[in-house]
This record gives sequence, C-alpha cells and structure tokens, in this order.
Amino acid sequence: MNKTATFAAGCFWGVEDCFRKIPGVLDIRVGYTGGTKKNPTYEEVCTDTTGHAEAVNITFDPEQVSFKDLLTTFWKVHDPTQVDRQGPDIGRQYRSAIFVHDEDQRKIAEASKDEVQAGISEPIATQIVDAGPFYEAEEYHQRYFEKRGGSACHI
Repeated sequence: MNKTATFAAGCFWGVEDCFRKIPGVLDIRVGYTGGTKKNPTYEEVCTDTTGHAEAVNITFDPEQVSFKDLLTTFWKVHDPTQVDRQGPDIGRQYRSAIFVHDEDQRKIAEASKDEVQAGISEPIATQIVDAGPFYEAEEYHQRYFEKRGGSACHI
C-alpha cells in the first residue's frame, strides 16, 4: 500500500526535483500546507500572510523506499538550521517542516532530527507537525524544471 510524505524545505521547485529522482517515489505534487487560508494561490502564499509553507506531497512505495530514507534526502537538500528562509528566499512560506501523517512518521521524524542535530552545532529549526490540508499549486508549478529547463538550486 502506498504512503504519503509531506515536506517543506524552501522553494518547492528544487525540492520536487530532488525527490523525483528517488526510486520508489511514485508521484510528487507541489503545493501549500500548514496555513489558515483555504485554497490559497501562489501570489497569496508569497505575501507571507496565509501561514502556508511551499511544500511537496510525495506518494511513495514503502517497499521500495522508506520514510526514513526520504528523511535522509530531506535533510540533505536544504539547510534545516535556517529559520523561515532558505538561501535568498525569505518568509514563513520557505520554512523547514516535516508534516507527519501518523504517529509512526512522527517517531521516525523525531529520531531522524535528533540524529542530525547530534552531528551539527547550530540548532535545527525544522518543525515536525501534523499534516493538514494540502493545496496543490497551480499547474505551471508542477514539474517546473522539466517544463522550463534549468536545475534545482537545492544542495
């Protein structure tokens, strides 16, 4: 049975591009989660007033790739010590967050965060919170680099 993972790690274009390359990742949709406005638009999220984060919603086959393996990629593709930003992108919409879908994901995410924190001196800013509604971004954001060319700015 397929599972879902939801991560926010800065600009969703690069995050999507990094996760799409992993065997066992069946689908990814970019969008918005963690805020208060229903069905926000990209322009609204960019105002940093809706509370949403740019995020990726990943459908994966746990027999091919584990949630823990996805977390390994999550930690590598961004700087989890930055608060409400990634590189030049600033605002809560670019925060680092793991949106967990069940208690097993919460336990795995917390253990993974502790493991990463043990290896670095700066405090990790990543939030681990319950997954809520996920609103897909406009179609032109989906598979952005495949459509437009270029490459991800993520690590």
